[in-house]
Amino acid sequence: MPLSLHDAFVPSARQIVAACEALIAKAEVHCAEHGVDPADMIAAQLAPDMAAVPFQVFSVAHHTAGAIAGVRAGKFSPDRPHGEQSFATLKAMVAAAGADLAGLDPAELDSYMGKPVTFMLGTMEMPFTAENFLLSFSQPNYYFHATTFYDILRHKGVKIGKRDFMGAPRIGV
Repeated sequence: MPLSLHDAFVPSARQIVAACEALIAKAEVHCAEHGVDPADMIAAQLAPDMAAVPFQVFSVAHHTAGAIAGVRAGKFSPDRPHGEQSFATLKAMVAAAGADLAGLDPAELDSYMGKPVTFMLGTMEMPFTAENFLLSFSQPNYYFHATTFYDILRHKGVKIGKRDFMGAPRIGV
């Protein structure tokens, strides 16, 4: 049986979004147990030219549930988190993405196969089909930003490992 677009994108996106939810919770506990100011953890970044935690978490949500919204609209543009950032806002961000992904009708997503989607950044435009946008652009992006978020937390001393990054694999037959 062929793999549908929904099957190729949504379950992995949900897995990583849920893993990020758990990572946020572990970071919050780490701060409480070690007397770390949560604002310092949230402002953390790996290198001076890399975005901090809120952008990494936002980008996971933006390239999962937000990418589906982009497919629906036929266009997708990058964005940044807005407003004050806290563990509560990060948790809300990924919870909303998880809920959107969970509520997605597989037939709806599969109906977008072949539909044009344009990635727009300023005056630059990149044309995609829905499936190529999701699988060759958004999916690598959400993995990159989830990995960077995980790496920041490890760098800041949060006791996490590979299983925390992966979340709950889809096991069974």
